[in-house]
Amino acid sequence: MAQRSVLITGCSSGIGLDAARTLAKRNWRVFATCRAEADCERLRGEGLESFRLDYDDEASIAAAVAEVASRTGGTLDALFNNGAFAIPGAVEDVPRAAMKAIFETNLIGYHDLTCKVIPMMRRQGHGRIVNNSSVLGLVGARWRGAYVATKFALEGLSDTLRIELRPTNIKVCLIEPGPIPSKFRENAISQFEHWIDEDASPIKADYAAFRANYVNSTAPSRFELPASAVTEKLIHALESPRPKARYYVTKATHIMGIARRILPDAALDWLIAKG
Repeated sequence: MAQRSVLITGCSSGIGLDAARTLAKRNWRVFATCRAEADCERLRGEGLESFRLDYDDEASIAAAVAEVASRTGGTLDALFNNGAFAIPGAVEDVPRAAMKAIFETNLIGYHDLTCKVIPMMRRQGHGRIVNNSSVLGLVGARWRGAYVATKFALEGLSDTLRIELRPTNIKVCLIEPGPIPSKFRENAISQFEHWIDEDASPIKADYAAFRANYVNSTAPSRFELPASAVTEKLIHALESPRPKARYYVTKATHIMGIARRILPDAALDWLIAKG
């Protein structure tokens, strides 16, 4: 069997890094991309093919796809859209510019990159597109509104694309992790401090508890699983002849997926608020 190729974003740490390393060991040709060139250099030192791709930078997306096409002769078997970030804070405290920034990375960048690789997949007659969503693509959660909005949008966009590509042999899948240890929370803290004006908020007092429970907490989240749990689902999405539309990863995602389907909204709101 010819070696299959996959383009993965967000490979500097966490889910993307584990996926890149594991798939390379499974004889995939992995193009492991990162936003920062320094991270790409580190991955090249491990023997991975790595170059820059920043969802916020249209030119870098186009250049990355061109680089893949140059290295493979115009083919790509799979894409794993993975990089994303959060801006914690109450919805009413998230400014317009912050919403634009998070949608640019978490949704519009995914869309741009996906649309640029689909022509290669159409020409070769097959492909897999796997989008990394979240348990927060299934349910809302307090202080997570901006991130929830991007993941709900990604779920809808992926569902539509999957339907539109049914006549082809290009499969579209969603992976829905819950808590996975990574630099995600650390990065979210810096976003919170950059965008949220606590002193001007009408719920300023509530942020003290928020900081204690989220911003300043170092304790692992309940139901946390390692990044390898996501990679396990990714492998099925990429290698199964009949991949699933959705892959739940952690216990939190399974619980919320069931709750979303069977509970009335008021009961679901109570359950989420209770934590």
